[in-house]
Amino acid sequence: MHLLLRLILRLCCVVMLCLATALVWIAVDTHRSINASVAGSAVRVGKHLEALFWQKLLWRGGMIKAEILPSPEWQSLATQTIISPGICVKLQPIQQPSSSLCSQVEAVGEAPPEWFIWIYTQVLGEHVSVERPLSVRDRYAGSITVMAQPEAALRLAWQHLSALLGIALAMACGIAVLAALMISYSLLPARAIIDGLGHLQRGNLTWRLPRFRTEEFNHIAGAVNQLAENLAETRATRQALMVRLFQVQEDERRAIARDLHDEFGQCLTATAALATIIERRAKTLSPEIAMEAARIAQVQKRMMLSLRSTLKRLRSQNIEEIGLEASLRQLISEHTDGARVGPAFRLEFAGRLSDLPTHVATDVYRIAQECITNAIKHGKPSAVHLRLERLQAKDDLIELTVEDDGAGDATSIEHDVGYGILGIRERLEPYGGSLTLSQAQAGVRVAAVIPLEAATVPA
Repeated sequence: MHLLLRLILRLCCVVMLCLATALVWIAVDTHRSINASVAGSAVRVGKHLEALFWQKLLWRGGMIKAEILPSPEWQSLATQTIISPGICVKLQPIQQPSSSLCSQVEAVGEAPPEWFIWIYTQVLGEHVSVERPLSVRDRYAGSITVMAQPEAALRLAWQHLSALLGIALAMACGIAVLAALMISYSLLPARAIIDGLGHLQRGNLTWRLPRFRTEEFNHIAGAVNQLAENLAETRATRQALMVRLFQVQEDERRAIARDLHDEFGQCLTATAALATIIERRAKTLSPEIAMEAARIAQVQKRMMLSLRSTLKRLRSQNIEEIGLEASLRQLISEHTDGARVGPAFRLEFAGRLSDLPTHVATDVYRIAQECITNAIKHGKPSAVHLRLERLQAKDDLIELTVEDDGAGDATSIEHDVGYGILGIRERLEPYGGSLTLSQAQAGVRVAAVIPLEAATVPA
C-alpha cells in the first residue's frame, strides 16, 4: 500500500474516532442539560406555586389549624411559561387528587429514529426526576415532582445531536481534506526520491536529486546522491578493468595462437614429412609399415585442420590491418568454406564503421563470432542474417543484429549460459550496452547495442 494512502486512511480513522468522541460528548452533555432543565424547572415551579399558595391561603379554625391547603388554580399559562420544553410537573397536595402539567412535545423537535432511541436509552439510561415539598413552611402539605417526558427528552437529544452532527461532519471532512492535501504536498519529495532510485536502478548514475525544504528529505537526498556517485565511480573502475581484461585476453589469444602456429605447426609439418618418407621407403620392404605411416599422415592432416580452426577462433583476423567489415566477411567465408552443407549467410553494413576504436571493433567481432557459432551449433539454421549498423543521427551507437531461421528458443537461450550469453553481456557491460534476445519469424534474433559515448580508448 502506498504511504500516502496509508497516511490518509490513518487520518480518516483518527477523524472518525474524534467524531465519535464528539458525538458521545454531545449526547452526554445533552443528557446533563435535560437533567439540569428538570432541576431548574423544579425550582421555578416550586417558588411559583408557593407564592400562589400564600396568596390564596385559607384558614380553617383560626391560627392553630395544623394543616394548610392550597386552593389556587396553578395550571395556568404563567406556570407553563416557567417549565422548560419537554418537562412535566406533577402536584400532589395532601388529601387531594394529584394534577399534572406538561409542556408541548411537538415544540421540541422531530421524532428520532428507532436506532437512536435504542442507543440513547441503552447507553445513557433514563433521566432523573426531582421531588420537593409544596411549601418549605409545611413539608407535609404536599409535594411537587418534576420529570422529563421520555419522548420529549429523546426529541430534544436528537435535535441537539443532529444539529451538531452536521457541523461536526463538515468540520471532520474539511479537516480530513486539508490534512490529506498537506500530507500529499509534504510527501512530494518522497515521489522525487523514488523516481531518482528508479533512475539508479535502470543504470542512469548521472541522475541527482535536488535539495528539498524539509531537512529529513535533504538527508535522504544527500545519501542517495552520494550512493550514485559511489556507484558511478565503481562502475567506471569496473568498466576500465573489464576493457583492460579483454585487451589482455586478446593479447593472450594472439600469443597462444602464435605459439601454436610456431611450435605445434612446425611439429605437425615435420611429422607429416617423416610419415611420407617412411611410407615411401616401406612400400617394398614392409607394406604394413607403409600403411601405418599413411595413417599417421592422415591423423596429422586432421590435426592440422583442427589447429587451423583453433587459430582462426583465437585470432581477431587482424582488425587493425584489414578493418572490422573485412574481418567479418572473412569470418563468414571461413564458416562457408569449412562446411560442405551449411547455412546461407547474408551480411549487411550501414553507417560509418571504419573509424571505430580498435577495442570496440574487436568486441563487436567477438560478439558476432559468438552469435554465429551458437546459431550454427545449436539452431541448425538454413540462413543467417548479420546486420551491423552505426547510428549517429541521435545517439552515436553500434547495433549488431544476428537473426537465423533455426530451431532455437530465445527463452531457453536467455537462461542457458552454455550459449555464451554471459560472455556477450560481459563484453557489453563496460560500454553500458544492452543485449536483447527475441523470437524471430522462424528462429532466434540477437540484438546487441553499444553506445560509443562510453567507448573511450582505455589507458
